[in-house]
Amino acid sequence: MTTTTATAPSWVSMTTNRLAVEVKEFIRSREQMIFIFAFPMLFLLLFGSVFGGAVLEPTSVTFAQYFMPGMIATGIINTGFQSLAMSIAIDRDEDVLKRIHATPLPATSFFAAKIAQVLFVSIIQIAILIALGVALYDVTLPTDVGRWWTFTWVFLLGTAASTTLGIAMSSLLRNAKAGSAIVTPIVLVLQFTSGVFLVFTQIPTFLQIFASFFPLRWLAQGMRSVFLPEEFAMAEASGSWDHGLIAINLGIWVVVGLFLAVRTFRWTRHDDN
Repeated sequence: MTTTTATAPSWVSMTTNRLAVEVKEFIRSREQMIFIFAFPMLFLLLFGSVFGGAVLEPTSVTFAQYFMPGMIATGIINTGFQSLAMSIAIDRDEDVLKRIHATPLPATSFFAAKIAQVLFVSIIQIAILIALGVALYDVTLPTDVGRWWTFTWVFLLGTAASTTLGIAMSSLLRNAKAGSAIVTPIVLVLQFTSGVFLVFTQIPTFLQIFASFFPLRWLAQGMRSVFLPEEFAMAEASGSWDHGLIAINLGIWVVVGLFLAVRTFRWTRHDDN
């Protein structure tokens, strides 16, 4: 009589299976899908229709061209920070996290699946935004490899910063109901001060300084360096794209977010003993 020994599932297989669950839950959550995909598209259509053909003096850049990188940046923040913080808070309130923590699934697999889901959704969101911009407002895309490489590292650093901060923020929310009231105003303030809806150098100086302490300002500038012509670098606050400073600031926020996420994350509700 032969016996067979069950093989424990690998970390990769558990992470992949958890990612499949995260994607299915996202697709089934109509409210979350509408927020993630419709919000940036509606703003692109609204601002593009009103100001799309206007030229930003003294450059030849149209407002629609300027607006595109800002919407990509805010889409990353919406997906990785705002939506993730609120969805984790909801899972904690409904004891989903508590049940997951009681299973053999490693915590690293859970978080890796969350981050992979954010990457997956962000890529689809950015592809839709770019397609709309090109089709409706004649947004031009970069043609050289160097700019797409810049897009890649800015996107990855921005996503890493927003997801780690989103996980950390989820633990600061006392309950899921507080999520919208706390997180949404934070994101809106950063959007209006980081060069997303307004030209960054036209914002009052003290607000520029304020925004420079947060990742969205650097994420938006990094995306502008990809989609705007080289001449527009002179219109930035420092007169250049400052790629080194962008990488440093986003990298710092990745480390800060990771530290806060590790130190503050809770599997159980705040009112649990």
